[in-house]
Formats: sequence, structure tokens, C-alpha cells
Amino acid sequence: MSTGTDPLAPLAQLPGVPDAVAEVRKAVDRLYGHRVMRRRAAEVTSESALRGARASAALAGSDWSLEEVRRRSDFGADPETRTVGAALRIAAEAGQLLSIWRHSPLQVLARLHLLAVGDADLVAGRPRQAGEGVEDLFPLELKPAEGVAADAAPDAATAAPAGPVPALPAAPGAEEVAARLDQLSRLLVARADGQGVGTPALVVSSIVHGELLALRPFGSYNGLIARAAARIVLIAEGLDPKSICPAEVGLVELGTDAYRRALAGYLAGTPEGLAAWIGHCGRALRLGVRESTAVCEAMQRGMV
Repeated sequence: MSTGTDPLAPLAQLPGVPDAVAEVRKAVDRLYGHRVMRRRAAEVTSESALRGARASAALAGSDWSLEEVRRRSDFGADPETRTVGAALRIAAEAGQLLSIWRHSPLQVLARLHLLAVGDADLVAGRPRQAGEGVEDLFPLELKPAEGVAADAAPDAATAAPAGPVPALPAAPGAEEVAARLDQLSRLLVARADGQGVGTPALVVSSIVHGELLALRPFGSYNGLIARAAARIVLIAEGLDPKSICPAEVGLVELGTDAYRRALAGYLAGTPEGLAAWIGHCGRALRLGVRESTAVCEAMQRGMV
């Protein structure tokens, strides 16, 4: 079927987006061609999941070192610890939900929330209702990693506007959330049925990521869920079928100010804002590729 039936198709032609898509594709292909991937792909996948979970937890307010995440086994003592545990549980199961995602994305989102909060929580897996609060998406400020600005600098077409970091608007009400989730689900199921298959994976993943951050459908852990859903899309769309590209690591390295600024562009809904958001997601993904490439190099040298 023609990509003209896909409402996301025009986004792939926004200024700077074709270049972002091409750069991501080139980086991912290079990683998949690494000689370590021929015999130790499963190990790279596991390491990517761990590093992605650590990074996603950091963005959600629990900035632990990778060594601490490896060392710990109890993740229920306090809110910060529970966030790390939630990220790890989501990462462990997200890749197994692909078949369900293709026909029922909302069921997967509910499952991800249940994994995060635990099945003993009365609201596990249930979107928030009218009058219920929602956690802050960015409870912790993370500075950009040293040297990242030069390695992943945006071009003019996909750069977010300069100036103070804008405050994010309040989360939409429950009725709007339900309607927009249904619309998003219908779009994704239609893609799984073969409609709009020409739209690049980066674009689809970025929109799922941005829309879930915009809606904040659950009372808690919305950032973890949005980033996990974006990773599932990259698997489902065939860009990263082995899930070895931890974009969450790149989001941390780019810093929360850049994340918030790019998200504000998505929320604005302008062509420039959407292009900036997709470009930001592309840069994060390329940095995730760089992380896994370093893992492969360490494995090749016998250090892992």
C-alpha cells in the first residue's frame, strides 16, 4: 500500500529529517556488521538492555552507576531504588512483547506499567482517571556528557530553539488521553497490517516516544514506558531487530535540558518543532550505537 495512507509520512520529509534517518541507518548498519555480532549478539543485546535500563532510570530520577545496578539485587527499599527496579523489569520483558505490540499496543503499555509498579498496586496497568495526579517527567537535571556536543551536534534544520528551557504544559485530561491513545494504537496496528510501511523507523519511534511523554497516560513511570515503547518500535520496524542500540544512553549523554527542549518542540506541533524532536531522537540513537560499539570492541579485546 502506498505510504500516502500513512499520516506520519509527511514527517519523514521535514527539513533535516531525511539526513537524520540516513545517519541513523548508517550507524546501525555499521554496528550490526561488527564481527562480534556474528557470535556474541545475545550478549550485546543483554548488555544493551542493562545500559538502557540504567540510563532510563537516571532520566526518571535514579542516576546510579552501571556498577551499582549490576551489584544490587534488592530493588524495593525506597522510591529511587524502585525506579531502578522498574527500569530493569521493563527492559527484561520489553523485547518479548513484540507479537502483542503488533495487534494491541495498548495492552503492551498496560503490561509495561504493571511491570514498573508491581501487580500489588491497585492502579497497575490502568491509565490515570480524571482528577488523578501524574509524576514529573524530569525529576532530576542531568548535564550533557563531556564531548557529546561536538559528536552529536544538531544541524540547523533539526536544532531546537535556543533560549531558556521551556516549562512543559500540564498533562492532558483523562478523556483526551484515552482518545489520543486509541488514535495512536490504530495507527500502529495499521502499520503492522502493511499500511504506511515506507515511513522510516526513526520517525515512527520518535512519534510514539513523544506522544507518550506528551500524554503521560499513567500516574507514574511514564518516561520509562515511553522510552521502552520507542525501543519496541525500533525492533518492530526492523531498524534494530536485536535491540542493541540503547537510545536511552544517548538521551542521558545529551542531558535533560536538551531532552526537555526537544520535547517542547514536539508538543508545539510545528514543522520545526517536530523536526527538532526527531533529530534529537536520532542523535540519541546514534550515541546509543556508539555505546554498543564500545561494548563490542571490549568484547573483541577480551575485556568483557
